[in-house]
Amino acid sequence: MIVNFYHLTQSPLERVLPSICQSLLSKGERVLVVAGEGQLATLDQQLWTYAPDSFLPHGRERPETQPVLLSAEPQAANGARSIALADGVWREEALGFERAYYLFDNGGLDTARGLWRTLKAKAEVEPRYWKQDERGKWVEGP
Repeated sequence: MIVNFYHLTQSPLERVLPSICQSLLSKGERVLVVAGEGQLATLDQQLWTYAPDSFLPHGRERPETQPVLLSAEPQAANGARSIALADGVWREEALGFERAYYLFDNGGLDTARGLWRTLKAKAEVEPRYWKQDERGKWVEGP
């Protein structure tokens, strides 16, 4: 399984998360977006308004029907094989997915480094680190 570490240094979560979801949906995949209960309403609003000319189908109600399911629980009630941990909190259940997206900012850097070391030691996990270059393009780091 692959864990993508997204270090948010130039672009905020509200710009990065929709692009990850859009990419997965364009491949016919579903995604589970997990965050604390207090953050879910904000994420819901951001996914509706991130771009005026786009539609990103998502929701919290009727989970089995949602291409992008927003939830406080890391359980893929929508059949997702990918999980996005949008609040910078790692959940071990993410290891049950094919792909995980762990999004964190500079405030979570030390935690992310510790998590990287822990996951790197697991044979079944391939951690990947993503950062933005000076032009804002996401590139895979060492």
